[in-house]
Amino acid sequence: MNTSSPSLQQIRTLDQSDPLAAKRDEFVLPSNTIYLNGNSLGPLTRGAQRRGHEVIEQQWGKDLIASWNQHAWIDLPFTSAQKVAPLLGADASQLVCCDSVSINLLKLLSTCLQLQRPRTIILSQEDNFPTDLYVAQGLQSMLGPGLCQLKTVAADELIGALDENIAVLFLTEVNFRNGDRHDIQQLTALAQNKGILVIWDLSHSTGVLPLHLDDWAVDFAVGCGYKYLNGGPGAPAFIYANKRHHERIEQPIQGWMGHKDPFAFDPSYKKGLGVAQFLTGTPAIVSLAILDSALDVFSDIEITTIYGKATALSELFLGLIKDADVLQELKLESSADPSLRGAQLAFSHSDAYGICRALNEAGVVVDFRSPDIIRFGFSPLFLRFEDIWLATQMLMKTLEDKTYLAEKYSRKLKVT
Repeated sequence: MNTSSPSLQQIRTLDQSDPLAAKRDEFVLPSNTIYLNGNSLGPLTRGAQRRGHEVIEQQWGKDLIASWNQHAWIDLPFTSAQKVAPLLGADASQLVCCDSVSINLLKLLSTCLQLQRPRTIILSQEDNFPTDLYVAQGLQSMLGPGLCQLKTVAADELIGALDENIAVLFLTEVNFRNGDRHDIQQLTALAQNKGILVIWDLSHSTGVLPLHLDDWAVDFAVGCGYKYLNGGPGAPAFIYANKRHHERIEQPIQGWMGHKDPFAFDPSYKKGLGVAQFLTGTPAIVSLAILDSALDVFSDIEITTIYGKATALSELFLGLIKDADVLQELKLESSADPSLRGAQLAFSHSDAYGICRALNEAGVVVDFRSPDIIRFGFSPLFLRFEDIWLATQMLMKTLEDKTYLAEKYSRKLKVT
């Protein structure tokens, strides 16, 4: 055993000087649980818990339909987006919260293909998040190869694949499996120099990594509300559309909320102004209200502080792993350079699934990604440095005792 790791007392000193320490009290966290899965589903905030009760019991329960005006339900896609905007480095007039990432990607991919005619090729990464690729594949099936063609290449081949035939470059900043991180500014500029529009999926970035979409002149982006934004399972996603494109946008899923005057009930569609045209059906008010309140946790802190702690947590974890002999059977699949990865670490192991199940039962919540990846997420608003030490202690015990080999841990659950 290498003895270079900090002691538990030294680690507790880090917690005592942590500028984000008080944020932990704003979350509802189960006892005896170390939650290293905020990169998949963020925990409940106390503000969101209160808002949920208020919306259901008072607004819906007592004020009924008057709440659309009385409690400004109709404005929630935009008021919640105003709170997301600082996390993206974006003017709020370019953002709206609605639908899911998948639905929003269909809107944006279709929009970009229309803007880019006669170009037809969507360029993406071979190991992009599957649902992103599925949406593009579905659009290709619907439009036919004469109007839409999906081309995928390895990450290190992307720059070489950029040419004047590409209509859209469509990428995720942080790889969902290993956490590899793209350089948004560089790739956006290289693509735009070839006349290519760029869409970024920021689901694993927003709320934990510094972003400057306006300064980087990004064309379009999407992201989910239930990971680092803590908006709850299935929380509404967001769309970012740079204002230079607003007048020319024509998205295909036209609905009454995207009409410029929805309550005129005009039988002919007339698109709304700016990002309002990305709205489709009636907003999911309960989910939007919960997301809106969850976002309040970011109101008095800087994203650079959040990112700094996320990096420190992951570096501490990585150092503790390296110094434990029994943990050397875990193979690091993430970059060792924190600037080249998101707020997560991925390790491969032939019994990764069983290890995940055993850890989860022991109160250290992590997740598994096929075929052999254990993911550890570092959400800095509620995690303590001591939690990282405790998690590695449990990981060491699990591998030393080989409890993960128990037959019950090999049975696959529906959600992994």
